[in-house]
Amino acid sequence: MSRNRARVGMAAGLVVLMFELGAMAVALAARGGPEPSASTAIEIDIHYSHFEPAAITVPVGVPVTITIRNNDPIDHEWILGDDAVQAFHRASAEPLHPGVPTEVVVPAGQTRVTTVTFEATGTLQYICHLPGHEAYGMVGTVSIR
Repeated sequence: MSRNRARVGMAAGLVVLMFELGAMAVALAARGGPEPSASTAIEIDIHYSHFEPAAITVPVGVPVTITIRNNDPIDHEWILGDDAVQAFHRASAEPLHPGVPTEVVVPAGQTRVTTVTFEATGTLQYICHLPGHEAYGMVGTVSIR
């Protein structure tokens, strides 16, 4: 009789555990899944005039190497910054950005690598400001933690 009670107790414990795991999975799904981890090596692909991924998470205070691959047959740019930086580039006709690690021109079919150290936590955007590209959806977000 005690073996049956032990089995019933174990079965009840498993049911409770399964219920709790299911509740955790529902909670994670409701908030969009687990938080992405910050990375010091990021790869961004450009395809069909969109950034993939369109959201990245990076650590604060350490160098982050960002590899940007343009898989499109047209040129693009990757401008990273706050609202003021983006407003400047929307109004600017500056075609090249030599030596600025947060302003990268990526010719058709080519790859560029840049290294950025993010000095403060927060959120920035990366946008291609070539004519019509931002409106088409060439926008991404960087979460700095």
